[in-house]
Amino acid sequence: MTKRSVCLGLVGAALVCGLCFFNDWVLRQNYLVGNNMPASIYGLLILAVVLLNPLLRRFRLTGAELAVILALTLAGASIPGGGLVRTLVPTLVMPHHLVKTHAGWRQEKILDSVPPRMLVDVSSDEDTVVNGYVQGLGKGDEHISVDRVPWRAWLVPLGFWLPMALALWVALIGLSLAIHPQWSRHEHLPFPIAQFTAALLPEPGERTSPLMRNRMFWTTVCVVLAIHMNNFACQWFPDFLIAIPTYFDLRPLAKLLPVLVRGGGAGLLRPHIYLIIIGLAYFIPSDVSLSFGVGPFLWYILLGVFATYGVNLTAPVEGVSYFSLKPQSFALFGANVGVLLAVVYTGRRYYRSVLGQALGSRGGDPVDASALWGMRVFLVACALLVFQLWLIGIELPLVLMYVGFMIMGFVVLSRIIAETGLIYLKCYFWPCATLWAFFGAQAVGPRQLLLMMLVTTVLFIDPREALMPFMTNSLKVLELHKVRLGGPALACVAAIVIGMMVAVPVTLYIKYDMGNSAGESWSTITVPKVAYDNSVAIRRKLAAQGHGAEEETGSFLSRLGAMSATPVCVGSAAAGFVLVLLFTVARLRFTRWPLHPLMFVTWCSTPLRWMGVSYLIGWVVKTAIARYGGSRTYNVLKPLFMGLIAGEVLGALLPSLFGGLYYLITNHQPKMFIVIPG
Repeated sequence: MTKRSVCLGLVGAALVCGLCFFNDWVLRQNYLVGNNMPASIYGLLILAVVLLNPLLRRFRLTGAELAVILALTLAGASIPGGGLVRTLVPTLVMPHHLVKTHAGWRQEKILDSVPPRMLVDVSSDEDTVVNGYVQGLGKGDEHISVDRVPWRAWLVPLGFWLPMALALWVALIGLSLAIHPQWSRHEHLPFPIAQFTAALLPEPGERTSPLMRNRMFWTTVCVVLAIHMNNFACQWFPDFLIAIPTYFDLRPLAKLLPVLVRGGGAGLLRPHIYLIIIGLAYFIPSDVSLSFGVGPFLWYILLGVFATYGVNLTAPVEGVSYFSLKPQSFALFGANVGVLLAVVYTGRRYYRSVLGQALGSRGGDPVDASALWGMRVFLVACALLVFQLWLIGIELPLVLMYVGFMIMGFVVLSRIIAETGLIYLKCYFWPCATLWAFFGAQAVGPRQLLLMMLVTTVLFIDPREALMPFMTNSLKVLELHKVRLGGPALACVAAIVIGMMVAVPVTLYIKYDMGNSAGESWSTITVPKVAYDNSVAIRRKLAAQGHGAEEETGSFLSRLGAMSATPVCVGSAAAGFVLVLLFTVARLRFTRWPLHPLMFVTWCSTPLRWMGVSYLIGWVVKTAIARYGGSRTYNVLKPLFMGLIAGEVLGALLPSLFGGLYYLITNHQPKMFIVIPG
């Protein structure tokens, strides 16, 4: 790890954090980050390797340096979008605006239950702080000066939320270091995204990697790029060009699949073909690709069967919007618990050694120093996060369970991406809703639930671009290029701090300049409302049952006598848990078992509904090549599938670069062109 690689990585993190909100909500292009393999970052890496690095001659960056730069840039990429700032900023200010139009909030005095430091201070100048944010302070094409942003009103809440987010992220970096040796060296997970990245980077002493000199790779890249550039040009000149279809229309088959259609799966019959997914599927186990391909079909058939008997697994049992109690979400929660249990059981010897030695024990197997210190950092940072949540009034037993569920979500998300290369995935369960369903609102307490829901809206509601999956892939790339992991991990903390210092002020300035026109209804309305709407519903239900006056009397343990679980949610969680364990055992006992247990963590998710057919195509292609061509043909064709990935990434990047240039020249919003989901 060199000084220039660290400096360039920090600059990369700052640029991503500074440009993300402008790209996403002013230019309204494909998200700058948006998923766990951002085209903006990986595309620029390809351009740097192909165009920039050869021109640098004596100052050419090595593969190890590029790996460090990528790791730091990806760490920063977890901040400006769905990872934090996209939901943090509106959650702190919009409740003061929304309470004016929500009579139920005022009747329940819902904002009085929130500690003042969790929201912006409107006591001095509510018109500027709230109305200026909603309507914008700029006039026409004239932008406001920096000093017109009411920075002082934001100091206290940002001083509360940013250290909490930092504690969580430091914990995740430490945990990533601690578990990396087990996943990489002991279990030999495929890490398909890291494989692709490492193949791009030059080996020590080489000017370029062998892949960059492969004709098959470049032919594939050019073909894929030509398809996307043609379709992008069709957006601008639809009367002169013909778009090349990137989807199949199989909807006439709907008549043959009434159960699938009844379950809501008609969209699977018009699948978009993602070449990047077909490319990644070539480098993962075939049972994973098959499972991801058939999983969505099995889920919607299951929904159709239940719908026949009048049961809807996707309808809320209680609550509204994201934190509502839905059987679907709890089936995914149970599956996450099952996957975590399987992961811990598989590596139990290693995890016992690293945890014991981190706590001072001398027994167990030898453990890397970076993993040992990573575990210590994880434990300390988790304790700090627990303390911060306890300080705002969440009781300790609830805090421990809440943090545990949240960490579990990030670990399972990282495991899926390391094992399958699924570039776009979120955790479709929420710790606050889980505690609500398992214990009941009276036992947990309406104020406790409100506070946990607010924390969830900031830290966990939409982790489509989460830090831990970024770290998991980055550590593998660093390992492949023989870089010691401790130094880059520490530098990633610096990248996060710098990213916060850039992303938050830039976002606040744009919002106060342009108002809610720079944004979308999901982050500006839905997210800030969801915690309060559910809290009002909970309070009114408890009041109707005669429990309103007994709100949170005594400790959580003393309230357990009033525990009232939601049976359908508990049953759904148990079903998801059992399915994962059964398929895990079957996979270990039967060599030809066709389906992977990770299917149950993803089969009812939106990403798999979009990308499942592409995984299925990848499975068919890989199976045919392995069966009829053998291992030699499989290895010879690897550059072709690397080309599919690189071509799709460049096909997403170049239109975004053109859109930014077009806006700078014309001051008009460019046309949107989506290639990779996010």
